[in-house]
Amino acid sequence: MKTDLKQIGERVKGLRDALDYTPEEMAKKLEVEVEEYLQFEEGDMDISVSFLQRIEREFGVDISTIMFGTEPRMNSYFITRNEKAVTVERVSAYKYQSLTSGFSNNVAEIFIVTVEPKPVETDFYKNIHAGQEFNMILEGSMMININDKNLILGKGDSIYFDSSLPHGMKALNDKPVKFLAVILYP
Repeated sequence: MKTDLKQIGERVKGLRDALDYTPEEMAKKLEVEVEEYLQFEEGDMDISVSFLQRIEREFGVDISTIMFGTEPRMNSYFITRNEKAVTVERVSAYKYQSLTSGFSNNVAEIFIVTVEPKPVETDFYKNIHAGQEFNMILEGSMMININDKNLILGKGDSIYFDSSLPHGMKALNDKPVKFLAVILYP
């Protein structure tokens, strides 16, 4: 299953409509500017993990529900079969395949992330979100920037870091990089 930012934006708007909030009220609750919130709703702007975490915290809506449109049902175990992961493509940065989308009350989100190569001079798309993060390179190599420090990781390398620090990734050598990302919530 594949989804995109427009569909995520529609689900965010649907939540706002269900809550009977104005865009201004929703933006205030989610600690963003109204213009930025409306760009999220329209699917015109990448939606960060920290924004999704605020929705989850403020309204009790699971991140998987907003990202993938599926309500997690499993609470003992959840299997993701090969090539069957729910996928979201974030236009300007990453493609996420969720490995935990069907499990309810997660303490972690686990993704296979693919980053396509960009021109060398392209800035990092940086993210900040609560918790900690683990990345392990499955294919290719990448430069990860954490708090303005560049680190190079190749196949089999892993890194564990405080994800409240600004961080972003770039594929190297003009080839996509694929990595396992585990986001642990506080």
